[in-house]
Amino acid sequence: METDKRKAHWENVYRTKDTKKVNWYQSVPETSLRLIEKLDLSASTKIIDTGNGNSNLPDFLLEKGFTDITLVDISEEALEAAKNRLGEKSKQITWLAADVANFTPPKKYDLWHDRAVFHFLLDEKDVQNYVKTASENIVQGGFLIISTFSNNGPDECSGLKVQQYSEKELTKKFNKTFKKLECFAENHITPSGGRQNFLFCVFQKL
Repeated sequence: METDKRKAHWENVYRTKDTKKVNWYQSVPETSLRLIEKLDLSASTKIIDTGNGNSNLPDFLLEKGFTDITLVDISEEALEAAKNRLGEKSKQITWLAADVANFTPPKKYDLWHDRAVFHFLLDEKDVQNYVKTASENIVQGGFLIISTFSNNGPDECSGLKVQQYSEKELTKKFNKTFKKLECFAENHITPSGGRQNFLFCVFQKL
């Protein structure tokens, strides 16, 4: 999907839907927070959350004392909603309206976090661009936390087809410049009570 079409789709989603009722909503992003905590990072760690949308993750990162947070999403509607929710705290964050399949980060990061964006990239060129961007913009020894729908998860989300991944398949995408630290599957319970099986992986930049 081209950037313009992808952007139009997500702008419409965030303009028309209650984000507390969409399938991907989490009041507390427990798994992401647990994985970040395990890495024992300093407060000055440079963190980028790609495809943040209106996620509550930055609220908790700020509470934990992190001071260098960048949020990226293709939807300006989503970013504006997140800014409004955070209020004055939003001034502590760098906001980027960009397509993660085709953007240039403003700096290099110690931690790159992605919950459920990568699996929307179906075109191999977009996948390669994403992997290249992550590889070039995570510092040596830095970390990549990424989650996608597993092979037991849905094959579409928000009206779009997604690419499901096994641990082997996801690891292969990144193994040229990252080593796998851990992978595991986990069910996400949607606001309506449904189950979506996710694959979480943590990689370290070689």
